[in-house]
Amino acid sequence: MRSAVGVWRWRQNSLRRRTDLVEAWVALVAVVLMVTASAVLGSLCGAATDRTLQRAATREQRERHATTAVVVHQTRQRNAVGDAEGVGGREGRIRVVANWTAYDGSLHTGTVAAPRRAAPAGSTFRMWTDDRGIRTSRPLDTTTAHAHAVFAGLGAAVAAAGLVEGVRRLVVWRLVRRRYARLDRAWAGYGPDWGRAGAGS
Repeated sequence: MRSAVGVWRWRQNSLRRRTDLVEAWVALVAVVLMVTASAVLGSLCGAATDRTLQRAATREQRERHATTAVVVHQTRQRNAVGDAEGVGGREGRIRVVANWTAYDGSLHTGTVAAPRRAAPAGSTFRMWTDDRGIRTSRPLDTTTAHAHAVFAGLGAAVAAAGLVEGVRRLVVWRLVRRRYARLDRAWAGYGPDWGRAGAGS
């Protein structure tokens, strides 16, 4: 709104410089682009990201399977480790030797990360495996995928708005430098006679 007012104000003003009108128009165009182009770019980016993540979620949900693992015993490595499923940060994880049955019915034994509550032998905990029974992370769910897509769209919109604002500031900076250059040239022409009696008469 201020940009539109600025354009109107400089339209018929006798003090208007050419750079004033250009600056006002640049500000107006920047506002329009921030409102429209940024929103469109954010929507397109969010929609494209959502389609990609939804396909990935569908594939992971088809290829990854939940199973129940039975703890055989703890390993000597008792320090906390990362959670392959990304959900054990609050309770911590430990290394255990466990048995589990894969999606195809085959039996597996290996050293995996388990919740601390599952430390005693014979305890059970849920884990995710692929079709071959190899430990993997939890599959991406559609809600999380959609949330990531929304954030990606917002990020793209903010980045586009920032780019427009950066271009606007660069143009204004060049206009200001041009004004100062013209002022310096004008002062160089009239400055030496400034204040002298009869100067300019």
